[in-house]
Amino acid sequence: MYKCNVNRMEDKIKTFSQFGDAGHGGITRYSLSKEAEMARDEFVKRMKAIGAEIETDDLANIYATIPGSDPNAKRIVMGSHCDSVKNGGNYDGILGVMGAMEVLETVVEQNIPHKHPLTAMIFTNEEGSEFPPCMMCSGILAHDYMPERFKDNFEYNKMMASRSILDPNVTFGEKLSQFKYKGDIKNRMSPDKYKALFELHIEQGPILEDAGKDIGVVTCVLGQMIYRVKFYGFAAHCGTFPMKKRHDAFHAAAEALCWLHEEIDKLGHEDLVYTTGEVVIHPCVNTVIPDYFDFSIDVRHENPEVLDQVREILFQLPKKKWQQCDCEVVLGWNRDTVYWNKELVGYVREAVEELGISHMDINSGAGHDAQYISYMIPTTMIFVPSDKGLSHCEPEHTSVEQCTDGASVMLNAVLKLDQASE
Repeated sequence: MYKCNVNRMEDKIKTFSQFGDAGHGGITRYSLSKEAEMARDEFVKRMKAIGAEIETDDLANIYATIPGSDPNAKRIVMGSHCDSVKNGGNYDGILGVMGAMEVLETVVEQNIPHKHPLTAMIFTNEEGSEFPPCMMCSGILAHDYMPERFKDNFEYNKMMASRSILDPNVTFGEKLSQFKYKGDIKNRMSPDKYKALFELHIEQGPILEDAGKDIGVVTCVLGQMIYRVKFYGFAAHCGTFPMKKRHDAFHAAAEALCWLHEEIDKLGHEDLVYTTGEVVIHPCVNTVIPDYFDFSIDVRHENPEVLDQVREILFQLPKKKWQQCDCEVVLGWNRDTVYWNKELVGYVREAVEELGISHMDINSGAGHDAQYISYMIPTTMIFVPSDKGLSHCEPEHTSVEQCTDGASVMLNAVLKLDQASE
């Protein structure tokens, strides 16, 4: 069994944390930004130093490849993203890039024999922090292979027209056209050139830490649905309009949200998670009774029947009167549970057992580039713990030893696939 280099991993973590340093231990590194360009420059510099060939595609995805002994073999690719949310951490996404780099560096340093070319990759715009949606460019890559009902979400022209949250006058396509790493469409990942994808990632939750395990053998990404729940009342002066005559949309939404929590919790599914994270209120003036309120509800579970149970509860909302307001429930997003390739999951499990690292099977409640690429080529993921379960925030942290263990597991799993495949 081969092991990656903990000192080299530590150096990468420290170096990449400088690009977009937000001053409080984390980063803000939007896709296509100057900070993202700096991170990519470092990736390219280090990969060229080991003799990797660098390619970029029309979406600015970067591929760094070292050859295998069989020039006709398909590539085995490892990677993730280098962009972050605002005031995010130093591990989400970028660990998958650093882990892929570490695998290639270890193979070159130790002269490990392998048939297939090995590729380290950076996906563009996974977070969608400036240009929605998230996982944009992996979705575009996999567009022709994904279920028909998902295709509209990642239609190329629609994605290019995505407007910046920071400056609505700028589209993703316009910024991409001026980006240093925009390349040629012929370099895109495709099934005729690529055999499989491995993605190393932090867990982003507390399950591994609570269980005292150092590696998560990921089996799937949970199904997810996002709805918008909208309430319509009418506005009036807050000081002069009687309480009993009001159609207060905010009050209606608050009452309905509490009812939702009670009804969903009655289902008794402890592994079901749901969140209201975004609201819209109009006119948002302290002296005016709100005439409109809109909240999101994000629901995730592996079993589609459980999601359907929640959906039925949501659909009861418009049938009721909430503070004399009308209610509308609108679907915003839907995805199926994505199960990883069983052969690849098996290689990960074999690798971690042979390395003697504590581990457990786990699912992913968060979305990742790998879930869309799985429609195109066989795919799997490896998780390492997140301290206190924190992610998408500056305290996000995973020990360098655990990061290196994750890379070592990925290296040996990749070699198992390489040896088993033509």
